[in-house]
Amino acid sequence: MTRSYDYEGFTLEISAESDFSVAISKREPSRRGYVAVVRIFQAANTVAVYSPLCFGEAGGRPFATEADALMGGYSAACKIVDDLFLPQPALIQP
Repeated sequence: MTRSYDYEGFTLEISAESDFSVAISKREPSRRGYVAVVRIFQAANTVAVYSPLCFGEAGGRPFATEADALMGGYSAACKIVDDLFLPQPALIQP
C-alpha cells in the first residue's frame, strides 16, 4: 500500500511493506508485520531528496498493521522535513 502526501513544499511517499524478518538462530520468521518505506521529494523535482528510508517501531520491531506503518512513516517523514529543511525559529535570549 502506498500513499502520497504534500507537506511544506515536499511530497512524502509512504509505502507499507510486509516484513518477514528471519531470526539468525532460529531460521524462521521472528515476527510478521510491516515496515514503512519513506521517500521525500521536493514538490518541483522528480528526484528524491534521499534514498528510500525504512522505518519500524521502537526497538527495531515491525509495525503491527499497514495503517500503523503508514502513519509511523508519515510522522517520521514530517519530522525529517521539519528538522532538515525548514528554518528553525531563533531562540529569544533573556
